[in-house]
Amino acid sequence: MKKYKPITPSRRHYSVSDSSMLTATKPYKPLTSNSFRNKGRSHGTITTRHRGGGNKKLYRQINFGEEKQNIKGRVKSIEYDPFHSAFIALISYQDGSWSYILAPHNLKVNDEIICSDDAPLRIGNRLKLKNVPPGTLVHNVEVKSGKGGQLGRSAGSAIVVTAQEDRYTTLKMPSSEIRKVSSDCFASVGQLSNVEHNLESQGKAGRVRHSGRRPVVRGKVMNPREHPYGGGEGRTQRGTRKPKDIWGNVTGGKKTRKRNKYSNKFILQRRKKKK
Repeated sequence: MKKYKPITPSRRHYSVSDSSMLTATKPYKPLTSNSFRNKGRSHGTITTRHRGGGNKKLYRQINFGEEKQNIKGRVKSIEYDPFHSAFIALISYQDGSWSYILAPHNLKVNDEIICSDDAPLRIGNRLKLKNVPPGTLVHNVEVKSGKGGQLGRSAGSAIVVTAQEDRYTTLKMPSSEIRKVSSDCFASVGQLSNVEHNLESQGKAGRVRHSGRRPVVRGKVMNPREHPYGGGEGRTQRGTRKPKDIWGNVTGGKKTRKRNKYSNKFILQRRKKKK
């Protein structure tokens, strides 16, 4: 974690992740594309609040799946990606193709990686869960075979393989949820990079605006037509017995997951509430 001298009020609490492992400042152009962002608008009407502005970003096309099986690749650079909290790695394959992958912690330039059913248990390699021994840290795990990685893709994420059964592998998620996944699904070995991302401090409102987020206004300081908490003379209480959102829906404690969702049978233990 990098901190700065408090020469200004915003610098006093400003901190960023250590970027010493990054080896490139510009992305590989053939794997980039323009990103069109709606910024919370639809034909000019605000459809998602607190979105707008922000710096322009080039989208990096990342390979989350197993498109290059049984072909060795070599790490050419470790780069920053504005669309992901983890760093990404540029890979050059033996067949002449290039791709981006999510970079695990301690992956270095010139390291060799491979994706196969029974690849060696080495950081950066991708293999089927049935060949991963219990206690191994993995990331970018598939939920359905062939669909590409969906679990464990944020900075510092590490999913623990806890048990191997007949057709399923038991995983412990970063949220403490324990669930079963088909043993034919692929996963990448290691913990994801940028481990100290959760310790970052923005320091000032400007950095938040650069990311495309706008200010969030409290409901109790709005007018009555704009929020259920609005109105009143001076400082008043919210005026409702139950907490509500801007549309009048009761919030807090209400379960949002579908009761009969197909994947309920694969969840052995629900995630624990944060204290």
